[in-house]
Amino acid sequence: MNGARYAQITGWGMYVPEKVLTNEDLSHIVDTTDEWIVTMTGIRERRVVGDKESTATLAIRSARAALLVAGIAASEIDLIIVATITPEYLFPATASVVQDAIGATRAGAFDLAAGCSGFIYALTMANAYVRGGADHVLVIGAETLSRILDWTDRNTCVLFGDGAGAVVVSASAERSGVLASQLGSDGSGAELLYVPAGGSRVPTTHETISSGGHFARMNGREVFRFATTIMPQAVEAVVGDAGWQKADIDLVIPHQANRRIIESATKRLNLPPDKFFVNVDRYGNTSAASIPIALCEAIAAGRVKQGDKLVLVGFGAGLSWAAAALEWGAALPVKPQPWLRRLAVSIWFPLAAVRSFWRRTARHVYNWILGPVGKDDWRGRLRDRADRIGERSKPSSGPPGPKE
Repeated sequence: MNGARYAQITGWGMYVPEKVLTNEDLSHIVDTTDEWIVTMTGIRERRVVGDKESTATLAIRSARAALLVAGIAASEIDLIIVATITPEYLFPATASVVQDAIGATRAGAFDLAAGCSGFIYALTMANAYVRGGADHVLVIGAETLSRILDWTDRNTCVLFGDGAGAVVVSASAERSGVLASQLGSDGSGAELLYVPAGGSRVPTTHETISSGGHFARMNGREVFRFATTIMPQAVEAVVGDAGWQKADIDLVIPHQANRRIIESATKRLNLPPDKFFVNVDRYGNTSAASIPIALCEAIAAGRVKQGDKLVLVGFGAGLSWAAAALEWGAALPVKPQPWLRRLAVSIWFPLAAVRSFWRRTARHVYNWILGPVGKDDWRGRLRDRADRIGERSKPSSGPPGPKE
């Protein structure tokens, strides 16, 4: 691609668990009422994962949906970024699990932990990577917050839900997509919203488990004060960076933490409420997943059209905040891809599962036949020779990356 490169969202998708947990359901678990939760937060229900679901399964479902909208195969993705604070494992990255599951054979993959600001942080990274030369980056926000909640603590358990949203960010010659971003952090507030145990500072022990050290803890009053101040500031800053005026904004898609926070932002920014998209009533706070889920629903509701100026803004643990200004470039409604293209993209997903199974099986068979590493017999010598041949057959250069 000659000339300037821009990073445009070309595909989007979301997935939320089927299980719905209403305020009425919570009133039987903890001392609360539907009226109190709605008055204080605007939340009426949230989604919760089942026993066989995890952050990766939600991320994979949303990623597949986004790829189908974009009309590209997973093998065309250069990089996968998963924004999450509830990863599949401590390591490896959840993004690597997604990469394998969808068959993104040429993609690099990593996780990004920036709390509820995570999706915009990841989108900013994708923007830089695409502008540097990559063709397609898959950005996912995915959370299973229900797995880190104390269901006896009404200060936290009524607020959060599970879900995932994904976007494909692609190179474009048109001046559209992400035009500006603002990222910020104030680590002095780290302990206002955090999980105390399980890291290097407080490793997992019987005591940390029994004391509830692995559950999320929050100083709600301080986080509320921070959010109501930083959100309008971040919006104004990113609008200025994009060269816009506030009146130019067609839609603000904020992090869905609390309806009262969003209402406060509308007043401080002196913008009409109908310029803010809100779905916190149905999903609660899904952290890094909330903005991509809201974006998908705004598109489905006809609230986004080609040429619109959108502002995404998030805030949360860290304390962190982020905002992005983007001009929507994709034509809406989305035209169906040619049937052959749709078929090829759909077939790729089950083939990815076969590929993963084959690679795992081949690895086990290889180790079974050739025995333990370092064994001083014919199998050990054969293993050494096979490993040397394998090393020589590897490509000398890495996967595609930003081009100079």
